[in-house]
Amino acid sequence: MTDTLSDSRTTSRTFVEGVPVVVEDVARRSVAEREELLADPGFGRYFTDSMFVARYEAGRGWYDARITRYAPLQLDPSTAALHYAQSIFEGLKAYAQPDGSVATFRPEANAARFARGARRLAMPPVPEDAFLGAVDALVDADRDWVPTGPDQTLYVRPYQLASEPFLGVRPASEYLFLIIASPAGAYFPRGVHPVSVYLSEDYIRAAPGGTGDVKCAGNYAASLLAQEQAIEAGCDQVVWLDAVEKRYVEEMGGMNLFFVLGSGDDAQLVTPELTGTLLPGITRDSLIEVARELGHPVTERRFSVDEWRQGVAEGTVTETFACGTAAVITPVGEVKARTGDFTIGDGSPGPLTMRLRETLLDIQHGRVADTHGWLHRVS
Repeated sequence: MTDTLSDSRTTSRTFVEGVPVVVEDVARRSVAEREELLADPGFGRYFTDSMFVARYEAGRGWYDARITRYAPLQLDPSTAALHYAQSIFEGLKAYAQPDGSVATFRPEANAARFARGARRLAMPPVPEDAFLGAVDALVDADRDWVPTGPDQTLYVRPYQLASEPFLGVRPASEYLFLIIASPAGAYFPRGVHPVSVYLSEDYIRAAPGGTGDVKCAGNYAASLLAQEQAIEAGCDQVVWLDAVEKRYVEEMGGMNLFFVLGSGDDAQLVTPELTGTLLPGITRDSLIEVARELGHPVTERRFSVDEWRQGVAEGTVTETFACGTAAVITPVGEVKARTGDFTIGDGSPGPLTMRLRETLLDIQHGRVADTHGWLHRVS
């Protein structure tokens, strides 16, 4: 059985000037069906009843913004994005708050990064206010899908793609901006368990002057073969090295990395600096601020494999973890490479790793005061 909205209507929300958001009559799954899915959502397996769609045409601008039924897209076989990968995306989360409200975490940062990514791929940027309003509109429409279980969230995926049907290497003149949402449990099914990583020495993620600092679809397609190589080596994830010297650590899969030097109150953190080949992660930026507030200095600089390996051997590198929106913080326990394997500490999650994880989660879920202004109340 399904419930439905009473009618199609134009809301008070405006996507861009002169373009209202239209809410269509959307068939909704029953309460019982929704609760069954929310009991064990996994990650990226189920999707809410609605999605947001807006269109763009050169000379016309953005138009036809609407909340509509989650459904397959109908695309021409020559759609530009399918041939030339003119496509970008973002990832952010909505969190159930103790007072019954819903909040997203730092969506303004996602909006700014999305616009930068669009410009890099010669796409018309979605205005940042329009991005925020569209995310709010979808989360508000599907707020019953925001799970309330321990550390569960609603994962929100905005994306933009070239929709013009043509064959020719040039920026498209037509685009779609869409947002879908998926209730999410743990990104890694085993929970907070240290992962093993494989140093990629055959492939690179990004080179100077490339697209490593934006979330474009092609970056992730190019990473899949190296990820398969890591799995064949018995590892969970791949670690990327710099493209020029293949000496310096950059990212783990699609996540930023941190290294803990020392222990206790004197522990310091190092994270690879943003050189244009790394994604400027919003979780990364948040953890830098949180760590410093907890009294732990953070340095952004190049960090080599040799320094990592030697630091682990000497006991100066005591913890390593990766971070990102989907998984928050993931401890790294073992490193495999052709030049030799090594285990970080005793292979278990480190105390600072776990403290940072819990501190950030407490902020996101509203369990402590948000002194940074990072939570954006949806309604």
